[in-house]
Amino acid sequence: MTSSSDRSPAVDVLSTRTYEIRTYGCQMNVHDSERLAGLLEDAGYVRAPEGSDGDADVVVFNTCAVRENADNKLYGNLGHLAPRKASRPGMQIAVGGCLAQKDRDTIVKRAPWVDVVFGTHNIGKLPVLLERARVQEEAQVEIAESLEAFPSTLPTRRESAYAAWVSISVGCNNTCTFCIVPALRGKEKDRRPGDILAEIEALVAEGVSEVTLLGQNVNAYGSDIGDREAFSKLLRACGKIDGLERVRFTSPHPRDFTDDVIAAMAETPNVMPQLHMPLQSGSDPVLKAMRRSYRQERFLGIIEKVRAAIPHAAISTDIIVGFPGETEEDFQQTLHVVREARFAQAFTFQYSKRPGTPAAEMDGQIPKKVVQERYERLVALQEEISWEENKKQVGRTLELMVAEGEGRKDDSTHRLSGRAPDNRLVHFTKPDQEVRPGDVVTVEVTYAAPHHLLAEGPVLGVRRTRAGDAWEKRTAEKASKPAGVLLGLPKVGVPEPLPAVTGGCAVD
Repeated sequence: MTSSSDRSPAVDVLSTRTYEIRTYGCQMNVHDSERLAGLLEDAGYVRAPEGSDGDADVVVFNTCAVRENADNKLYGNLGHLAPRKASRPGMQIAVGGCLAQKDRDTIVKRAPWVDVVFGTHNIGKLPVLLERARVQEEAQVEIAESLEAFPSTLPTRRESAYAAWVSISVGCNNTCTFCIVPALRGKEKDRRPGDILAEIEALVAEGVSEVTLLGQNVNAYGSDIGDREAFSKLLRACGKIDGLERVRFTSPHPRDFTDDVIAAMAETPNVMPQLHMPLQSGSDPVLKAMRRSYRQERFLGIIEKVRAAIPHAAISTDIIVGFPGETEEDFQQTLHVVREARFAQAFTFQYSKRPGTPAAEMDGQIPKKVVQERYERLVALQEEISWEENKKQVGRTLELMVAEGEGRKDDSTHRLSGRAPDNRLVHFTKPDQEVRPGDVVTVEVTYAAPHHLLAEGPVLGVRRTRAGDAWEKRTAEKASKPAGVLLGLPKVGVPEPLPAVTGGCAVD
C-alpha cells in the first residue's frame, strides 16, 4: 500500500461526482466497461461530458494485456494525469482489466498516485474500493483469483438503444501459446441458458432489436454445463424471441465449430449471415506451435460448409504474421488460405511478444523487417479480395439497420450509415423522412469500396421500429435532464462490429 501523502485529500462526498472510463482491448472489455459505468451510476456518479480528457472526478482505466507495449501505454497515460490529480483535491484514479490482474501491486509501486487497482474477476467492487480509498486515504489493491459472481448480474449502462452485447460465458480453456488471456480471465464459466434468454427478453422489452452473444470462445458454450450442443440450442432459442430481429455472436474457435451450429445459423431467420472465424495462420506447423487444435484442412472445411448452408454469409478472420519459427513457406500457406476462403474482412497483426506467454520465449523470433514485408503482402492481398467481394454486392437490395456514429463523414456528405444483415457497413442517401438509429431502411447498393458500400440512389423504404422509438426516448431524456442527474434505467449499447484485437482476447 502507498501512503496517504500520495493521495489527494478527501472532499465533500455529497457533491455530484463525475466519472470517465477509458477502455482498451477486446469486446469483453467493452462490455465490462458498460458494467463499470452502470455500477458507478448506481452509486451516484454521473458520466463526465464528452471530451473531458481526464477532468472527471474519477478516471477508470479498463486495461488490456494482449499487446507487448500495453504497460508502457498505461503508465504513460497515468503519468499524464499525475499533475492534474495533484492539483485537484478528491480526484481518484482506478486501474482494472487484464493488465491490472497481471501486474497487481506493481501498478501502485510505479504510479503511487493511483487509488484503486481491481482485477477481471471483481469489477463489482469498484465503488466500494473507491470509497475505501477515499476514507482511508491509501491505495486499495484487490485482485480476486476467481470469478465472484457472473458479471451480467451487475448493473449496466449501455451505450445505445437498439443493440446490445450479451455475455454467455467468461474465461477460456484453451492454451494458445501467444495468448495470456486464460491466465487472466480464468477457466471458462458458462451462464445458465435461462438466465441468458431472460436477459435478452428484458433487453427486447426495452427496445433492443439486435444482440451479440459474447464469449472468449463463444461456441465452446456448454462445456461447463455438460452439453456439447448448448450453443446451437441457444441460437435456436433466440429465434423464438418475439421482437428480436438480429442475432450475432463473437468469437468462435474452429475446434468447437460443429455442424449443429451451422444448421442453427442457416435455419434460424434472425441469426445473421455473418461469421468471424479466427484463422491466425494457414500453416499446419505454425498452428501446432500456436497450440491451435485444428489444421488448414479443417478450417477450410468449415468455411466450405458455412458457404454451402448460407451462400451470402460474410466471413471475417484474424491472422498473425511472423509467429516465431514462421518460414516463407509457412507464410505462403497463410496466403493460400486467404485466397481460398475469400474473407470479407481480415484483422491482420504483426506478432509481438506477450510477456508471460510461451511464445515470447520461443526460438526463431522473426526479424521485424521480415515480418513487416510479409504483413504488407498479406494486407495487399486481403484488400484486393475484400474489394472484389464487396463489388459482388453492387445491385443487391439490402435491409440496413440504421447505425449511430459509424459514418465519420455522414454530416459532410449528407448521408446516413447502417449495417447490412452480413454486417457490411453501408452509407446511404439521407431520405426526406426522419430516420432514427435502430430503424430499418431498404436500399440498393450502387458502389463498392474495400471497407464499405454506398447506396447513392433514393431509399426504397423506411420501417420505423421499437428500437428507433427507444433511441428517440433515450435522446429526449438525455436532453431534458440537467447536469448531475442520472438518466434512469441503464441504457442499451451497440456492439461495434469487431474491434481490431488479435487472437486470445475474445476473438479466438
